[in-house]
Amino acid sequence: MDGNNRTSSTDFFLMGFFSHNVASGVIFIIIIIIFFIALMANGAMIFLINTDTRLHTPMYFLLSNLSFIDIIYITTIVPKMLVDYFSGQGTISFVACTAQYFLYQTFVGAEFFLLGLMAYDRYVAICYPLRYPVLMSRRICIIILVSSWFGGSLDSLLLTPITMSLPFCASHKINHFFCEAPTMLRLACGDKAIYEMVMYVCCVMMLLIPFSVVITSYTKILITVHHMNSAEGRKKALTTCSSHILVVTLFYGAALYTYMLPQSYHTPVKDKIFSAFYTILTPMINPLLYSLRNKDVTGAMKRVLGRCKRIPRVTGDEF
Repeated sequence: MDGNNRTSSTDFFLMGFFSHNVASGVIFIIIIIIFFIALMANGAMIFLINTDTRLHTPMYFLLSNLSFIDIIYITTIVPKMLVDYFSGQGTISFVACTAQYFLYQTFVGAEFFLLGLMAYDRYVAICYPLRYPVLMSRRICIIILVSSWFGGSLDSLLLTPITMSLPFCASHKINHFFCEAPTMLRLACGDKAIYEMVMYVCCVMMLLIPFSVVITSYTKILITVHHMNSAEGRKKALTTCSSHILVVTLFYGAALYTYMLPQSYHTPVKDKIFSAFYTILTPMINPLLYSLRNKDVTGAMKRVLGRCKRIPRVTGDEF
């Protein structure tokens, strides 16, 4: 091939999320809207939590970091997907694919661990409210955050070299909208036994361990709530946890399908839908669930808007 059509033999071609028809144009616009809502909503959460002193608590410290992770990992995937659709080209170099794979695995892995450890925060708040300042001190919050990033980075450092060193001799067409692990594995040929073993270990570490923390924490929370004498206390406890439960269900559910279900149950269409669910939709849903269902966040938003209204306007007559 000559001119603009010349590509390296190591380049990949992302077939993308869309097919070029009327319906795909509508989906393209919807994804643009979702992308900007995710950026603005997560950015607003970070701003409110850092500027309102009433939100300077362990729970909101972890939430602000969750919003930060959502921003950086949705920007790892969606802009490239939108540009590919707009330009009509899906070529991605081997280096760019490797970088996207590494960053995505790091960020999504960090979110898996952080969501799991956030369940511990809710467990302490409801089961041991008097000891909460000690059990969720600033030091513990930093340990939780560092552990989440360490877990995500370790997962990426283990999987990326093994995945991208596999021989891709069958085809360089990736039937997906980004370089995701199961899709890359299907392109590879040769002995995949080592990769599959490492993938299994990483999935247990990245999914089942945090998910076990969530299940254990919420089991103990439900037992504690059941023994509460106050109906108002039970309602408040369940309301506090409901947003986190919804987020965990959406995020872990789609990820369990992608990484734990045998390949025989996968199809390219299903893979794209489930991947879009936890890479595109979840970053938008997270801040909306935590803000719309949370009186502290909505209160902080009203206070910020109130301060903005009280700022005196400067007119030309004052000069």
